Amino acid sequence: MMKPVIGVTPDFNAGDRRDMGGSEPTYFLRARYIRAIEELGGIPLVLPLVAAAADRRRLLDCVDGLLLTGSGPDLPPGLYGEKQRYKFPLVSERRADFELEMVRQAKRRDLPLLGICGGMQTVNVACGGSLFQDIPAQAPRARDHRQKTKAVSVSHAVTVAPKSLLKQIVGKATVMVNSSHHQSVKAVAPSFIASAVAPDGIVEAIESPTHRFLLAVQWHPEFLFDRHLVHRRLFEALLRAARRTRA
Repeated sequence: MMKPVIGVTPDFNAGDRRDMGGSEPTYFLRARYIRAIEELGGIPLVLPLVAAAADRRRLLDCVDGLLLTGSGPDLPPGLYGEKQRYKFPLVSERRADFELEMVRQAKRRDLPLLGICGGMQTVNVACGGSLFQDIPAQAPRARDHRQKTKAVSVSHAVTVAPKSLLKQIVGKATVMVNSSHHQSVKAVAPSFIASAVAPDGIVEAIESPTHRFLLAVQWHPEFLFDRHLVHRRLFEALLRAARRTRA
């Protein structure tokens, strides 16, 4: 069988981020995402953030699954009906608009999709959910979800919902994860479920029970997949679902 093609969304600097090319508009993507797809049997395809609806549909015609990557900046709170309360950088309008629409299109097509960190927040907002704009300010009893150690190490456990797709994939009731986020899911999108939570109650994974593979996690398995089987299984599951699309 031909290898499945996985569309991978990049970050985008519109010209105002010194960490990503400065004033020159720049695409940016950590190679770890690409490695995970390629080394586990897929063909990663970095997607251009095209604006035209027809072009976006054409891109989806060319892939067997989607991987929504993380992002340093936040989604504009206006996208989930709130005013911005804290002065954190916002993701470029170009990327936000592209990814939100790609999630909705993938959901309609039942195209396998895995969201990671900011990708999970995008999935939730695209499907009608909301976010904590800042965990320390809005959930002060929560732990610090920005670990001090490097992302290749794990920092806390999450409890996995017993009858969830995530449980089928990881095969464990608890999983140790890394943590690098100051936002998280507040109201889970309608028709979705929270399939993993941290000990402090912060939602760590969401999924759609009515789709073949529509799953998003708050941690970064691309930093862990080469040393931790449980995190490699997330990418392997995406690729299995994408192979069925290809077939």
